[in-house]
Amino acid sequence: MSLKGKTALVTGSSRGLGKAIALEFAAKGAKVAINYRASEGEANEVVKEIKAMGGEVLLVRANIGDAVQVKNLIDTITQKWGQLDVLVNNAGITSQEKFAEIPIEKWNLVVNVNLNGTAYCSHAVLPQMIARNSGVIINMSSILATRIQYSVVYGATKIALERYTQGLAHELRRTNISATCMKPFFSKTEVVTEFLDGKMDMSDWEEPEMWGKYCTMMADAEPQITTGKIFDQALAVKTFGPWR
Repeated sequence: MSLKGKTALVTGSSRGLGKAIALEFAAKGAKVAINYRASEGEANEVVKEIKAMGGEVLLVRANIGDAVQVKNLIDTITQKWGQLDVLVNNAGITSQEKFAEIPIEKWNLVVNVNLNGTAYCSHAVLPQMIARNSGVIINMSSILATRIQYSVVYGATKIALERYTQGLAHELRRTNISATCMKPFFSKTEVVTEFLDGKMDMSDWEEPEMWGKYCTMMADAEPQITTGKIFDQALAVKTFGPWR
């Protein structure tokens, strides 16, 4: 499989799942836009990794929770490469306070980044995708959308994201544009591993690289195979086979 000639934006790609997804797109030959809000040093390291493999990369700072910054982000990529073929809405934040204790300002912040930010990015890129009748939008959900555990606000944004994806796919059903959703289990990202090292058995947790592989497979698939579906690992394996 090759994505040579394709362009992809992975939001929140300075580390974790976003980094793994961005590196895999680059490995498959796509031009990749790396987005970050605050982790400039880590973002630059991802850029170096992509350049080291001979890939073409663009680094753009933007707060996904700000619609104006998102528009500028999409415009910058489009001006550089002519179009954006694949959007991976990965950027997300959480808060561990119980619902009764979380400040409303923090609730709104999580909702704005995780849900509104995804809508801002999709809304900004859809006109060009509709105009050429092609494109791929991949939204990143989580097992915590349906597993009632940990953060209320995080889980609420993720289940809303799944419904949003299905609604968007329905609206786009007569086009050649796919809107789909990835639903990772717990993943062995750098931040989580550092936080939970020695505190929890992570032997059955998923590798971030697995979702990088499946995202590129989705970007290469026919829309009717993927659009409107919520892909956990089991459905991904059933649809595309083992990732390694």
